[in-house]
Amino acid sequence: MAATTLSVDTGSPVETCSGDVTSPQGFRAAGIHCGLKKTKLDLALVLSDRPASAAGLFTQNKVKAAPVLHSQRVIATGSARAILCNSANANACTGDSGLRDAREMGSLAAEELGLVSSQVVVASTGVIGVPLDMGAIRSGIPRLVADLAPSGETAAQAIMTTDTYPKAAAVRFKVGEKEVVIGGIAKGVGMIQPNMATTLCFLTTDAAMAPALLQATLYQAIEGSFNRVTIDGDTSTNDCAILLANGASGVEIEADSDEYQSFVAALGSITVDLAKMLVRDAEGGTKVITLTVDGAKDDAEALRAAFTIANSPLVKTAFYGGQANWGRVLAAAGRAGVEMDESRSDILFNGVAVARGGLPVLENMAAAELELRKPEIEVQMSLAAGSGSATVWTSDLTEEYVRINGSYIS
Repeated sequence: MAATTLSVDTGSPVETCSGDVTSPQGFRAAGIHCGLKKTKLDLALVLSDRPASAAGLFTQNKVKAAPVLHSQRVIATGSARAILCNSANANACTGDSGLRDAREMGSLAAEELGLVSSQVVVASTGVIGVPLDMGAIRSGIPRLVADLAPSGETAAQAIMTTDTYPKAAAVRFKVGEKEVVIGGIAKGVGMIQPNMATTLCFLTTDAAMAPALLQATLYQAIEGSFNRVTIDGDTSTNDCAILLANGASGVEIEADSDEYQSFVAALGSITVDLAKMLVRDAEGGTKVITLTVDGAKDDAEALRAAFTIANSPLVKTAFYGGQANWGRVLAAAGRAGVEMDESRSDILFNGVAVARGGLPVLENMAAAELELRKPEIEVQMSLAAGSGSATVWTSDLTEEYVRINGSYIS
């Protein structure tokens, strides 16, 4: 994979490279089939070979899965060594027995790894309201530990639900003669409009960082990436983003340093990459839509308008059909509850103006519909009410999305 660079204020380039959660020094991972799914991989483990600071963000859905409740307590300690995740079952809405199962998952992995249970983050994804098959988990964990290796490929596969391919990425940057690497894997292509978290995203780095600073930095990165993605407007019961920092590179990142600015840029780069991978693989999706709203009263109103447009079924189906139905975009913005001046609002599709001052640019419609046949579409809209702006990423809405979700638990 050819490397690309992202400029940062320090002049130190952040380089995007092929890799995953095991790309940073001192991390191993594994994924196996334990029997929760019929044949596909369904149990994953990520391990730091040395103590690590830990940060995490979790769903703000009032209905929280048992592993979320358990792992919030683990992350509150500021330290963790391992992440254990199953797919095919969310272990959500399972009551006290679900909490016991989540705790047991952590304890079983800790015992097999020679750790204490407070060092193991637990995550689950899949069908809600079904008891977890702990027999499969108990038999699988020893095999999972035995398979740990310096590759995260099988782990990325094992956390998938309706994803059609695994999502993994890595970035690196230099600090003097030393190199810092951040790696990650993610899953989720439906039930997605994350809120203060993501679908499932597991990140690792061989930099050292104090837990409080790591937490603040993760929040900043997720807020500008996964929290700007919507596929269907739904926030899962199981969303979590976990970041482990083990210091194996010998580089310690401190606030207000040049190294910190490079780290912020690198973490932001990898989370945006992973977030956009989810949109590209959206359930039934055929197009990735980058939607920017500017001219809002402030950034918060721009974001509110952008999400209202991005979640509109009428807007999303128009993009699927390749129709330059700009009126649906304008109408969605108009019901977002934000300030706007319709008489000065402009809308562009891939740079082609389809509306100026709230009125159609009829001579551009044929060119716009040619643009809407492309797999990547950029939508720009001005509200003409201020200087606020925001960008979100979404997908189109197709018959395949309905088919997938109409038969999800069967």
